Amino acid sequence: MQLTLSIPALLFPAISLTMLAYNARYLAIAALIRQLHKQYQEEAAQPVKRQIVQLRKRLSIIKNMQASAIISFLLAAITMFLIYVEFDIWANVVFGGSLIALMLSLFLSLIEVQLSTKALGIQLNNMENE
Repeated sequence: MQLTLSIPALLFPAISLTMLAYNARYLAIAALIRQLHKQYQEEAAQPVKRQIVQLRKRLSIIKNMQASAIISFLLAAITMFLIYVEFDIWANVVFGGSLIALMLSLFLSLIEVQLSTKALGIQLNNMENE
């Protein structure tokens, strides 16, 4: 397959939108952590402690999601430069790396969504038990 400038350029809007979504998830978790911190200071309840453990995992995953997406974006830009200077073999290799980084980011996003659902389950169980 002949790699042209338009192929890696197609990743730019996808990666940008992905980064916006990841940033929104990060901001939502940051707000939740602040809320839980206040709740934890008032009462150190077991459900709050369980949520804290889940939030630590989720923060780590979101950090890695964002890093993978940034690497994918950077590699796509490098690919475009390599195509421009006519280093076609390297452009193909770097573009492959960009796609792998994007897939890793999406896989981590799937894991984070699963943890998010689990955290909501903790909240629902807590409300049902009260």
